Amino acid sequence: MRVLGIDPGLQTTGFGVVDVDGYALRYVASGTISTRHLATTALPARLKVLFDGIGELSQRYQPDAASVEIVFVNVNPQSTLLLGQARGACLTALVTHGLPVAEYTATQMKQAVAGHGRAAKAQVQEMVRRLLELPGLPGSDAADALGLAITHAQVGRVRARLGEATTLQPRASGLYKGGRSR
Repeated sequence: MRVLGIDPGLQTTGFGVVDVDGYALRYVASGTISTRHLATTALPARLKVLFDGIGELSQRYQPDAASVEIVFVNVNPQSTLLLGQARGACLTALVTHGLPVAEYTATQMKQAVAGHGRAAKAQVQEMVRRLLELPGLPGSDAADALGLAITHAQVGRVRARLGEATTLQPRASGLYKGGRSR
């Protein structure tokens, strides 16, 4: 299975691609998509760069699944809104390319990669380097994206084992159940 991890950001979006074979992880690629070359007032153009960049990654690396970080709420609501729009552009690009998308918080990713949910960026970078046997530290955005891909690889194994033990049923709580049409 090949997993594409995405750490969304309006200025810099990190990406990481990992191949998973049982418990073995193999690094494929990582990097960032930057919108810093555009004016901060050019929000639609920046979102298009993210959408197109994620689409290009999907075509180039042909992942089987994607993993995206869930946005947390900042003290500044405007920053949260902008980050949410960047994340939306990334999610839309992934779904447009037919990828199933899993979502994890930064705390969940840090727990899976570094062993505790309050790990510092440097700890995540070092653990990603070790887990993927990289010659050097990846950049912080790329490390977070690779961490999201690793997290999904670990969760995927657990889900597969649970699926062998029992039939999983979809939850009805998030489904639309009738309503008014006017």
